[in-house]
Amino acid sequence: MKQRNPRQKDGLLKEYFAGGTLASVGRYKDGQKTGAWKYYLRNGKLKATGAFKRGHFSGLWKWWRENGRLLQVGAFADNKQVGLWKRYYANGKPLDIGTYVDGRKQGTWKSYSPDGTPKRTKDYRGSVA
Repeated sequence: MKQRNPRQKDGLLKEYFAGGTLASVGRYKDGQKTGAWKYYLRNGKLKATGAFKRGHFSGLWKWWRENGRLLQVGAFADNKQVGLWKRYYANGKPLDIGTYVDGRKQGTWKSYSPDGTPKRTKDYRGSVA
């Protein structure tokens, strides 16, 4: 039988900034972050939402700017970036869009100017081993 460390975090945890506003909320199991987590900016708005599995980033994550607009969105598997990722300028226009495979950029990535017009494309190739 596994002995539990009394200092090990388990269950729901809320963390606060020095000023008393909520900084994050989520669960721990056996000392590792698990399940859905939310992170907040000092102004109380959402900073990020996503999930952990055995202490690693897992599934879809979203990050926001202080102005409330989306900063980036993408997914993780085993703590590595996977699938389609999108980043945005503060004005809400796309900054770049592309795909990750096993934590590495793959395929065609498109980047844009702050006004939303296409800026360039870049192809990422190579092994993902």
